[in-house]
Amino acid sequence: MRLRVVAEAFRLREAFTISRESRTVARVLTVLAEAGGVVGRGECVPYARYGESLESVTAEIEGLPEGVTLEALQALLPPGAARNAVDCALWDHAAKAAGKRVWELAGLSAPGPEVTAFTLSLDTPERMRAAAARAAHRPLLKVKLGTPDDMVRLEAVRAGAPDARIIVDANEGWTAEVYADLAPHLLRLGVALVEQPLPAGDDAMLGEIARPLPVCADESCHDRATLPGLKGRYDMVNVKLDKTGGLTEALALRAAARAEGYGIMVGCMVGSSLAMAPAVLVAQGAAVTDLDGPLLLAEDREVPLRFDAEGVHPPEAGLWG
Repeated sequence: MRLRVVAEAFRLREAFTISRESRTVARVLTVLAEAGGVVGRGECVPYARYGESLESVTAEIEGLPEGVTLEALQALLPPGAARNAVDCALWDHAAKAAGKRVWELAGLSAPGPEVTAFTLSLDTPERMRAAAARAAHRPLLKVKLGTPDDMVRLEAVRAGAPDARIIVDANEGWTAEVYADLAPHLLRLGVALVEQPLPAGDDAMLGEIARPLPVCADESCHDRATLPGLKGRYDMVNVKLDKTGGLTEALALRAAARAEGYGIMVGCMVGSSLAMAPAVLVAQGAAVTDLDGPLLLAEDREVPLRFDAEGVHPPEAGLWG
């Protein structure tokens, strides 16, 4: 098995902003795993929040031994973007070599479409209201927050999309006091879920204050090893392949989290359809699916995922798996 890493960039339809950063291009790494004339593909999005860069992740992947297997990979690299791209490329290779789909190899049921959230980037209240109005036909909107002016923004979004189901993501931008003050207003505005209200590592207060609506761990949850630290603080976990280190651990985390009573959200970084494709398998039956990355792009893979009124559909074999 030989691995090759390719850096690629996909233009976004418009600037995408959260409480930490803003971007106009999705910069990804594509891993090609080749053996026996068969090439498998995987994609990752290195994330500075987790100390990753295109260069550091490339170095991790290029440092792997030739002939690395899916089983050996889990111990050779830690959870994160590098392991994710290689893990998914190896799954894709195995499926192509066997003439089967990944879901069959993994012992999963045949996947179907899942309704996905559509993310509204952080902006002025006026622009967020306009964006909400344009997306009001979508069944689930995810609103990026995490600023001192969040209530004005959220009120604007609700005015723009009065009938949509709404979830919010603070991206670690609140304090416990701010969240406690906002929670009643989130309920009033029909918010169904709040994602990562407090900074990871400084979220103990979530176990001591009232949680009137479900709270989902994102930055606080990476793989199964992080689950014990979430007890009593969170109601749901956001499973992202760039955090778990690939499909292998994502499926294991999903099973472990469900066994401990957590609701499941399956999310993504801003990447192409290749990055979302394996996550669609993990999203089957999830309480919340947030795999809208390709909808934010101005350009995508040659064989993209299909999105329609039913949601995001499983990938065609020409894309992945």
